[in-house]
Amino acid sequence: MKVMFGRPGKASGLVLRIGQCGFAAASLGVMASASGFSIATAFCYLIASMGLQVIWSFILACNDIHSLRVKRDLRNHIFMSLSVVGDWVTATLSLGAACSSAGVMVLLARDTTFCRAQANIDCNMFQISIALAFISWFFLAISSLVTFCLAASS
Repeated sequence: MKVMFGRPGKASGLVLRIGQCGFAAASLGVMASASGFSIATAFCYLIASMGLQVIWSFILACNDIHSLRVKRDLRNHIFMSLSVVGDWVTATLSLGAACSSAGVMVLLARDTTFCRAQANIDCNMFQISIALAFISWFFLAISSLVTFCLAASS
C-alpha cells in the first residue's frame, strides 16, 4: 500500500496531530480566558471537548514522535482500531461543540442585543475560540479519515 499523507508514525501525521493539539489548546485558552463564557452551556461544552482533543492529540503526537525516533511502523491492527475509534469520537464531539457554540454565538450576536448590552461579556473572544475549534476539527477530520482508510485496508 502506498504511503498516505497524514499516516500515523510519519512526519505528515505528526504535523496534523500538532496542528490539532495546538489549535484545540488555543481555542480552549481563548474561551477559558474570555469573561462570561459560562453564560451558555455550549461554551462550557466547547471547553470540555477541546480539552479532550488536546489530550488525545498530544498522546498521539507523542506516539508519532516515538515512532519517528525509533523508525517503527505504527500500522498494526489493534493500534489502528483504537486510533479510528478515538479519532471519530473526538471528531464528533469537537464538531458538535463547535457547531453548537457557533449557533449560540449567532443567536447572541445577531438575534439579540446581548453582546452589545453586556459590557462584561467578550463576544469577540468567543468568536475567535469557535473559529479555532473549527480549524482544529478540520485537522482532526483529515487524520481520522486517513486512519480509517488505513484500518479498513489492513
